[in-house]
Amino acid sequence: MAEIPKHRFAGARVAVVMGGLSAEREVSLKTGAGVLAALLERGWDAVAIDWVPSLSIGRAIEDSGCAVVWNALHGTDGEDGALQGLCQCLRIPCTGSGVLASALAMDKVMSKRIFESCGLPTPRWALLPHVDDGGDARALADWPLPLIVKPANEGSSVGVSLVETRAQLAPAIALARQFHGQVIVEDYIAGTEVFVGILDGEVLGSVEVRPATKFYDYEAKYKRTDTQYLIPAQLPADVIARAEDYARRAYLALGCSGHARPDLRIALDGAAFILEVNTLPGMTGTSLLPKIAKSIGVDYPTLCERILSSAS
Repeated sequence: MAEIPKHRFAGARVAVVMGGLSAEREVSLKTGAGVLAALLERGWDAVAIDWVPSLSIGRAIEDSGCAVVWNALHGTDGEDGALQGLCQCLRIPCTGSGVLASALAMDKVMSKRIFESCGLPTPRWALLPHVDDGGDARALADWPLPLIVKPANEGSSVGVSLVETRAQLAPAIALARQFHGQVIVEDYIAGTEVFVGILDGEVLGSVEVRPATKFYDYEAKYKRTDTQYLIPAQLPADVIARAEDYARRAYLALGCSGHARPDLRIALDGAAFILEVNTLPGMTGTSLLPKIAKSIGVDYPTLCERILSSAS
């Protein structure tokens, strides 16, 4: 029988950093709790660090005595390259993509520009000014409805709205302005949501998501129980193959490493559009990457260990 290879961080203390200062703190705490429990179940010397506003996160990481960080943060300061840069300065490996790839993926404006430069289809979009001078509605008067309004530097659909009437436009823009980054408007692609799981550059698989509502928003992702997850996706094989190819190309175009989850929309005619790449996808009970991994025989604790192995 072949010997099972030793994990590269075997015997090392692992700090699971969770919580954080972003609008996605609640989700991050759930991700972190799941990862911590899985690592402890497998016998790891794992400790939790809940990043609250009063905590010096750099000092907390150093004081933990860890040799590697399992980054369970989501959103600003955790997913945008900030924590990654801190860990790099501390010479402590961290799971997920590096500083530049994390920053690019978190910034939807830069992501879209890179996707377009690489010939990857993404929905038509426009960037609104930092401050509404009263011209937003006029600038979008000819934009066909429905459309999507979202902040450029948030995740988990925070601050995202599906606008179906002109009366909904101003409130949607006002909501998006409450969060990080400029406001993006983009075409709404009628069709299907598909999410692709990637680990170390390898496509693990994909899932089709059918929310009970028209839009896969924060509530559908984390609070509702009537969202359907279809693995394998109920779409033609060539459509799924194209979506997974676009997902991997987007991951590589941004310079991602470790685990990630590109998000796509599949139009009614089968055309695929890349929306964004999540470099720290959720690992909660309803999260998509664990579902995709499970479909190919990789259970949750094993996935957590494989992600840990990819830390750099």
